[in-house]
Amino acid sequence: MAEPVLTIREVTKNYQLGKTIIPALKGVSFTIDTGDFLSIVGPSGCGKTTLLNILGCIDKPTSGSVHFQGRDLATLNDDQEAEIRLNEIGFIFQSFNLIAVLNIRENIEFPLLMRKVGSKERQKIVDHLVDVVGLGEFVKHKPDELSGGQRQRVAIARALVNRPRLVIADEPTANLDSVTSTIIMEVMKRLNEEEKVSFIFSTHNALIEKYATRIIRLKDGLIVGEN
Repeated sequence: MAEPVLTIREVTKNYQLGKTIIPALKGVSFTIDTGDFLSIVGPSGCGKTTLLNILGCIDKPTSGSVHFQGRDLATLNDDQEAEIRLNEIGFIFQSFNLIAVLNIRENIEFPLLMRKVGSKERQKIVDHLVDVVGLGEFVKHKPDELSGGQRQRVAIARALVNRPRLVIADEPTANLDSVTSTIIMEVMKRLNEEEKVSFIFSTHNALIEKYATRIIRLKDGLIVGEN
């Protein structure tokens, strides 16, 4: 049986606010397998973003364990975690996080430059992803010349450019209308199926829950249901 992409066991996360301890996660456990298209659903403040930050090696849990492809993240140093973020995990943010001074091709290509990938290979990879997300005619545009949906498609292509094992999307349709949200989810679902990349995304938008193959329901830092 294949090793899970992620194994999460009894993860907690507390924040200190003055003398008060605020529990954001209270003992969360589940696994993510290759090819999963998993949605974490819950109201604002339930711990979704905190959980995604821990899974993406951006934050550390207060207690519990997270194993990425069998590696205990607690045993890794900062450089090793940065290596995983660069090479193994793609991120899609609700605010897009594109670089304003770069055009679309340059934004997608940027992670490859950080890995010192050769120019011919970069062109091949970027051309493929530009075609997949349907932005071929916009490659020389800057982000502020695109619609919200187009910018999110650029962000999806950038997240996939290093061929990660896992893509983490935090409220990827939060700033989009319902029609554009559906288009974005269709793109993500197609890439999940064609590129065999595992996706985990958070949402409180019931419209896009239907795309998930698994749904974890989070409330007050606890899993209250899964289907």
